[in-house]
Amino acid sequence: MKPKTILPVLIVLFTGTNSFGQDTFYSKLVIAAISLIHDHVTYDPQYFSIAYPNGDVPSDKGVCTDVVIRAYRKVGIDLQKEVHEDMKSNFSKYPQLWGLNSTDKNIDHRRVPNLMKYFERQGSSLSISSSPQDYNPGDIVCWNLGGAITHIGIVVNQKSVDGLRYKVVHNIGRGQVAEDMLFDYKIIGHYRFKK
Repeated sequence: MKPKTILPVLIVLFTGTNSFGQDTFYSKLVIAAISLIHDHVTYDPQYFSIAYPNGDVPSDKGVCTDVVIRAYRKVGIDLQKEVHEDMKSNFSKYPQLWGLNSTDKNIDHRRVPNLMKYFERQGSSLSISSSPQDYNPGDIVCWNLGGAITHIGIVVNQKSVDGLRYKVVHNIGRGQVAEDMLFDYKIIGHYRFKK
């Protein structure tokens, strides 16, 4: 009788990283962001009174910040609550652009400058560069579109046609889409946020 061949068993330990070298949290965030492009959303910047915590504007409406808020909510982080609580304790440290004397849990987290300040205060700031390699899936990027108009989106693991850049999930007026637009505008903020 011929002896049985014993094949070596390869044990792979879960290390918490994925194929693009990021922590699995960012993999989940990217999946959450990409899932948003399947929802039909009309760009609508109007003020909404929403529930708190975990409040959201109507699911068929939104702006650029709602992309980030919705993606983070899908991975268990409520930016409405997080920003509101930090602003309540540190109101003077946040941008004073809207003539308010106190927080407003309906809108504060939906303003790009407030999200930028929150991410900065959480120690999530990364350097800004013109090199595509510095922007990884799961990163949050903010732009100045001109004047005082700001914009925000999430870098995802889909590549541009030329393969040189990752795409960004954002809403600049055409709904929640994934586009090759990382360097279309002046980058003013770059963050990697995980609570």
